[in-house]
Amino acid sequence: MKTILIAGCTGFIGQNLIKKLIDDNIIIGIDNLYSSSLKSIESYREHKNFRFINASIIHLPLIEPNIDVIYNLACPASPPVYQKDPIFTLDTNYIGTKNMLELAKNKSAVLIQASTSEVYGDPIVHPQKEDYFGNVNPIGVRSCYDEGKRVAETLCYEYRKIYNVNTRIIRIFNTYGPGMIYNDGRVVSNFIVNTIMGKSLIIYGNRNKTRSFCYIDDMINALVKVMEIDFDSPINLGNDTEISLINLAKLIIDKYGENKIEFIDSVPDDPKIRKPDISRAKEILNWNPTIQIPEGIEKTFNYFKEVL
Repeated sequence: MKTILIAGCTGFIGQNLIKKLIDDNIIIGIDNLYSSSLKSIESYREHKNFRFINASIIHLPLIEPNIDVIYNLACPASPPVYQKDPIFTLDTNYIGTKNMLELAKNKSAVLIQASTSEVYGDPIVHPQKEDYFGNVNPIGVRSCYDEGKRVAETLCYEYRKIYNVNTRIIRIFNTYGPGMIYNDGRVVSNFIVNTIMGKSLIIYGNRNKTRSFCYIDDMINALVKVMEIDFDSPINLGNDTEISLINLAKLIIDKYGENKIEFIDSVPDDPKIRKPDISRAKEILNWNPTIQIPEGIEKTFNYFKEVL
């Protein structure tokens, strides 16, 4: 039985990771509830293996127990939320990540850093491999998140090189499924919620915009594998099946509604295409996503139908 600290434990991925790990491990969850709520982990609050700390990793309190593994998931990932206070987003990624690395160093713990496909920016290389340096605007509306995650990766790299901290960087691509917040501004939740509410499905930009969506259960299985296997350079985690947003909208409408699709101007620096090369994940982690869009969308639609 390991002792695992999950920073950002009430978020979308954090709550699903607790669900996966709690029966066989001691879980310490930390969250400042900036972009989520305790409701997402209410069923675990009384579990004998769970302890919750209400705090920000920017002002990390003293953590007494020995810790084997740290998952640093702490940072708002929804554009409207991380853009609300850009300095806070940057502090979370730099100061917060540095605090978690110091904790990992002091506890001799593995630190798994949740990075993002946003480190590739609006890519001009397709699909995106881990050795691609990206095309990121450092002074745009998304920069606080994109560049924050990039510097967090640099911190992890330097702590591994200088202090021998066992850091493992994962670049998470678009993930969806039960546990998402209905108004988080992400495309899957927007499309499904608008379908249920009888509203138009909005696509920002042109008809050719694409994404690659990974269902949450596949992502959680990958995160568990990352805990057990060491590697020294970033690994992409995502589903490498690419779909245009217009085809995603049509898939949802054809099955669940009769909504209209509307196109409006793209938001600044919003990537036009996105598809991970997951060759390293397949080779190193022996992992491959298994849940494809139609099945994942059905599970997610049923979740939102119940929530709403």
